[in-house]
Amino acid sequence: MDAVPSLDPGSPRVRFGAELRRLRETAQLSQAAVAARLGCTQTQVSRLEKATRTPSRSDAEKLDRLFGAVDGVSFTRLHQRIVAQPGGPAWFRNWAEEIEPTARVLRSWDPLLVPGLLQTESYARHVLGQEPRITSEEVEERVQARVQRRRILNRVDPPLYLLLIDASVLRRPVGDSVVMREQLDYLLEMAQHPNVSIQLVDQRCLSGLLGAFMIAELPNGESDVIHADSPAEGQISADLELVASIWNRYEAIRRWAYPDHMSLKMIEDVKQEWI
Repeated sequence: MDAVPSLDPGSPRVRFGAELRRLRETAQLSQAAVAARLGCTQTQVSRLEKATRTPSRSDAEKLDRLFGAVDGVSFTRLHQRIVAQPGGPAWFRNWAEEIEPTARVLRSWDPLLVPGLLQTESYARHVLGQEPRITSEEVEERVQARVQRRRILNRVDPPLYLLLIDASVLRRPVGDSVVMREQLDYLLEMAQHPNVSIQLVDQRCLSGLLGAFMIAELPNGESDVIHADSPAEGQISADLELVASIWNRYEAIRRWAYPDHMSLKMIEDVKQEWI
């Protein structure tokens, strides 16, 4: 297995990184010099070039001003192609393509559903199929994008993934009993991985009812990043106050969590109810 997620060499994000590196080296600029122009760190420029960081529109516009239209390269057009790709909204792809693959530790809380990273295809298809006015083609695109996200958990160096799930999720019908048994089986299977911890949370816990969220701990001393769900557009932020607020909520929820071994026994018991 590769130590990093595989990248499509023909993707706009890979092209963006390759052109950035080529033009930077042609102009004899260091990554630190480009970082100063973009207002970011040298590490972030390196990740742009390796296509492990999704560029922002601001990055693209600044690079176009820095390099001009050399060889007809337009970073703004490449950025437009990146965000136009199928598989979900652009704001979430920034998380799925940039944050999750580079995180050292992922912590998640979900009061309503099995978190996306551990959903089976059938479960995900039923969840995504309930989106208002979504087409069957869009459902399949999003299901496959969700499946692709799971690859990070099977890498040689996977992130530590710590899940808190409301116990009521086990009995919330998504599809039929076959779908639910398959989903609970998959949770039990993934819980055997040394990098995955699943804890159910007592239904009396009220601290987490405001919604699902994830916390990503990044390497090299970079700030933690959070992703918080909303019905319209999820929020991704590294703002220190917001991150601290989500951390406090995570700890408040965790105090209501059952130990891992009890949680797995509960999942096994509820699985027998889906017959």
